[in-house]
Amino acid sequence: MSATPSYSVLLPRPQSALSQEVLYQGTTSIVPKRPLKGFGGFSLCGKNAMANALSRTASIILVLATISFNAQSQPAQDSQGAWLFIYFKEPGNQGIYFALSRDGYYYTPLNDGQPWFAPAQPGELMRDVFLTRGSDGLFRMVWTWNWRGNSLGYASSPDLLTWSAQKQVPIMADFPATNNVWAPETYWDAAKNQWLLIWSSSMKDSQDGNRIWFSMTPDFETFSKPAIFLDPGYVTIDAAIFHGTTGPYRLIFKEQTYDPLTFQVRVATGPTLEGPWSDISGPINESWSEGPSAIQVGKQYIVFYDHYRAPRARYEAVATTDWKHWQDITAQTSLPPYSKHGSFLHIADEEAARLLARHDAPASTPPSSNQESQKP
Repeated sequence: MSATPSYSVLLPRPQSALSQEVLYQGTTSIVPKRPLKGFGGFSLCGKNAMANALSRTASIILVLATISFNAQSQPAQDSQGAWLFIYFKEPGNQGIYFALSRDGYYYTPLNDGQPWFAPAQPGELMRDVFLTRGSDGLFRMVWTWNWRGNSLGYASSPDLLTWSAQKQVPIMADFPATNNVWAPETYWDAAKNQWLLIWSSSMKDSQDGNRIWFSMTPDFETFSKPAIFLDPGYVTIDAAIFHGTTGPYRLIFKEQTYDPLTFQVRVATGPTLEGPWSDISGPINESWSEGPSAIQVGKQYIVFYDHYRAPRARYEAVATTDWKHWQDITAQTSLPPYSKHGSFLHIADEEAARLLARHDAPASTPPSSNQESQKP
C-alpha cells in the first residue's frame, strides 16, 4: 500500500468535519476521483487546482492546522458511506432540501443550498419530510401535503436524482372529520411484506387532539383502513421508529400537552415494528421540541430534533448509549440554518458523489407564500 500525501489545510472544526469544510469551499466542484484517504473517496477537481482551492479559504478566518493523512493511521473509507439529511424551510412551499455529512454530526447543504425537490401541484406544501430506501433499492419519500386536509404526499426515486410524479394520497378519506395529516413516515415490514405508514391526525368532532395513526400498503396504491397506532392519553405528534442492530424497537414522539406545558420528546419501547408500545420514558429534551429522528454513530444513538421556539430556533441533538441517560450534544453538531423537521438516511459513497455533483442554476425569483407555521 503506497503512502498517501500530506496537505496543509485550514481547519475550522474538529477533524471529523474536515471533509465537508475543505471540499465545499468556493466554486470548486466535487466529483468521484482517485480516493483520498481521510476524505472518504471524495476529491477536488474542476477549474481550480488543489493549491488554489485551499489558498482561497485564507479569506475566511480559520485556524491553520496541518493534517497528515497516512495510509496506516487513516484506512480507506470506501465502504463507510455518508449521512443524508432531508429537510424543509419555512413556509414549506419551496420544496425539500438535502445536506450531507461524513461523520453524522456536521452537515453541509447540497445543490448550493437550493431546493432539491420542489412542489409540483397548486397549493401543495412539502413539510416534515421522511425518506427511506426499500429492500428493492427504490427510495420512497413521504411528507405533509398541507396544514389541513386528509392527504399526505408520496414520491419515489431510483437514484435520488430522478423522481416519480408527486402523488397526493388521501390516506384519511374514510374519516371525513379529519383535521390534518401531519409528519408521515414509512417503514418496511419484512414479516408482512408491506409498508407501515404512520402519521398524526386529529378530528373536528373530538377534543382529544392529535394521536398517531397507521396504515399498511404493499405498493402505495392500495391502503388498509387507518387505525390508531399510539394513544398514550395525551396529544402526540411527530412519531419516528428506530431499530438498531440489537435490542427492541424505539418509538420516538412528541408529547404536546398544554397543561402543564410539555412540548417535549419521549421514547416508547416495543418488540416489533408495530409495537405494542410500553415503558414510555420521561422527556429527553427541553420543551418546544419536535420532529425527532434517530441515527446510530458508533456506540452512540443520536436523536436530532427541531427546537422551534425563538430565541433559540434551531436544530438540536441529544445522545445516549443506553436509551436511559441522555446528554445534550448540540454543540458537537452543525446542521443547515433554518432547517426544519426532516429525516436522515445513510447512503453509499457512490451515491453521495452523484449528489455532490448537482448544481442547479439559481432560481430567478425566490418562492413566496403567506403560509406560516401554525403550530403553537
